[in-house]
Amino acid sequence: MSPRRLTVEGLRLAARRDGRPLELVRGVDLALERGRVTALVGASGSGKSLTCLGLQGLTPPGVERLAGRVRLDGAAVGPETLPGRLVATVMQNPRSAFNPVLTMRAHARETLAVRGVTDDVDGRLAGALAEVGLPEPGRVARLHPFEMSGGMLQRMMIALALLADVPFLLADEPTTDLDPPAQARILALIERLAAERGLGVLIVTHDMGVVARLADEVSVMEAGRIVETAPVADLFAAPRSGAARALLAAHRALYPEEFA
Repeated sequence: MSPRRLTVEGLRLAARRDGRPLELVRGVDLALERGRVTALVGASGSGKSLTCLGLQGLTPPGVERLAGRVRLDGAAVGPETLPGRLVATVMQNPRSAFNPVLTMRAHARETLAVRGVTDDVDGRLAGALAEVGLPEPGRVARLHPFEMSGGMLQRMMIALALLADVPFLLADEPTTDLDPPAQARILALIERLAAERGLGVLIVTHDMGVVARLADEVSVMEAGRIVETAPVADLFAAPRSGAARALLAAHRALYPEEFA
């Protein structure tokens, strides 16, 4: 049976400075549930993206994991077992996630191989491309990353997540480098897949408009800590933390028409 709930408890990440640990993520707790979207918000540098990497055991060079437990339906698992098997990631800069010398078909073949699937690569890829709204699967399969737009690559990353058949999706600022129409299409796609496929989604963003549209629950980060967690409607109506109030004030200043 596919797991329904992914939790990380007490995640602490640090970099070394003068031989001593400088904590960057400080005791973060998060929970993802199938069919629901959780938003992780905060100002730049608050630790959002590092948290996503840390819960998968993918800390960058110079950063170490001091503590933290990952559980699937209550059972402890090693974070290194998550990427590509239970968790897929859609990155802010999708080009960095693709091998520039490989075609999309080759990427799909590698993704399926992790599952032990080697048959009907073209058929499976065509189905995934149709689901994410990329037409002409034969042509797309032959393309290299440099031949595709940012929006196409974001959709391709989601298609690869579908091929991996993972229950959880991490979307790290997935719309930042896209124009407004492409942003709207990606958000609609993530929303639909969470509902229809029952994906558990963690979306990392600083855009409260994205939170209002997609999320069921939101956790607010500040200086490496979660300072507030609440249902989205409650947070918008009565934010308790200064970090949440600052994010909402910035959003109101940018989009006053939404609050008229």
